[in-house]
Amino acid sequence: MKCKVCRGPAVIDLPRHNANFCADHFLRYCRNQVERVIHDYAMLTPGERVLVAVSGGKDSLALWDLLGELGWETDGLYVGLGIGDYSDVSGGYARRFAAERGLRLNEVDLRATYDFDIPTAAAVTRRVPCSACGLSKRHLFDAAAVDGGYDAMATGHNLDDEAAVLYGNVLRWQMAYLGRQRPVLPAGNGFPRKVKPLVRLTERETAAYCVLRGIDYQVEECPMAAGNRHLGYKEVLNEMERRSPGTKSSFYFGFVDRAVDLFAQEAWSGPSGGVGFDDGAADDGGASGRPLGHCTRCGAPAESDLCAFCRLVDRAGGAQPVPVAPPRRRS
Repeated sequence: MKCKVCRGPAVIDLPRHNANFCADHFLRYCRNQVERVIHDYAMLTPGERVLVAVSGGKDSLALWDLLGELGWETDGLYVGLGIGDYSDVSGGYARRFAAERGLRLNEVDLRATYDFDIPTAAAVTRRVPCSACGLSKRHLFDAAAVDGGYDAMATGHNLDDEAAVLYGNVLRWQMAYLGRQRPVLPAGNGFPRKVKPLVRLTERETAAYCVLRGIDYQVEECPMAAGNRHLGYKEVLNEMERRSPGTKSSFYFGFVDRAVDLFAQEAWSGPSGGVGFDDGAADDGGASGRPLGHCTRCGAPAESDLCAFCRLVDRAGGAQPVPVAPPRRRS
């Protein structure tokens, strides 16, 4: 197996591109893909400050590294979710990454600051854990980006993530969410601009990037993700991709480039929070264009006196912590 560019020994094959790359040219490929998507969708402009949502996993750490390699001024934000050992280990990876590179990592701990964690919130609300997790992270990411004066909030959603979310929303014809499933969501209504620079890279590619760059990351699955429909959608799409390489890219970018605007009106009039399917796997859409008020407690954009996050704090805050099963290793 030889590199497509230099004909030297290749370290990875990319069937959807019908190409193999050596280590150097694969890293260059990753940088080019991120640079291309930033340019094509006008995600960022020179001189802007970017807050990167950091989980300690491969995607967020690869994103933080890639943006730095491309010259963007970045800080990280890690949210401690209180998911037992899984969160402790994840936070450790994020802190070590930042410390080794002299980067600034901001942290918010749910239990220390709001007196609840995700396992507790899931038990109290009797909803899937990913729902409380997604709601909490979106709120805290938005608040940190706005309060910190950042020009954009960057998340590590990759091609596999976005294709799976799109698949789930198409299956259920979630019109409002389809209208907001874009690589860039503009700022508005008190929400920051949200960008997804990794949408041209797959999970396998971000993992390979981390290995080649010497980036250590959390390899265990979240122990609370069992039953998440998002994972099932990924499995279906993975089989399609195996049979026909390039399927995910054609599906997602075909929608973004040709169909997302058809759902724009529904996006502007639909719900401003949550995701199209109740798994907390995607951004809330934020800048829906619909007039919103402000939460009387925290000041965040809200459709009622209290925002969804503050209502969650009222329900889960102070509740007795619940035990968490150990994490599962990724297959």
